[in-house]
Amino acid sequence: MQIAVIGRGDCSAEEYETAMTAGHLIAGNCGTVCCGGLGGVMEAACRGAKEAGGTTVGILPDTGDGNPYLDLVIRTGMGQARNVILVNSADSVIAVGGGYGTLSEIAIALKTGKPVFGLSTWNIEGVFACSRPEEAVNLAVRAARQSQRSRNPPDRGGSV
Repeated sequence: MQIAVIGRGDCSAEEYETAMTAGHLIAGNCGTVCCGGLGGVMEAACRGAKEAGGTTVGILPDTGDGNPYLDLVIRTGMGQARNVILVNSADSVIAVGGGYGTLSEIAIALKTGKPVFGLSTWNIEGVFACSRPEEAVNLAVRAARQSQRSRNPPDRGGSV
């Protein structure tokens, strides 16, 4: 299961700690953290996941190397257009704080039917506000597992 953690590249210390906890909890649930690959919230989520033995993917807006906690780097050279790739790669989305880039990712997620769980982020219809990282991750994991099942229906033994 792939869970996107989105938020500012220049976040507050509280947002960093929140994202780090979320990343740690995602990895503890056997999930992969997907993010924009840069600093701030993205780095914190990856750091938390790596410290818990998890896997991280960064979908970069440029052709750089991203943050030091990435296992897989996808260099798009697409700027903010990479937000579409990030959201479409995720089974569910957790937003931590955020500016207009985060808002665009939330909008893409909602437009494509991806569940969004927010921690001190934009208060808009469709974003499920959570009070703690544990709540956001539990809900995101549940939603991601349902998303995986809907994409991969069980084999009914029929012929191809």
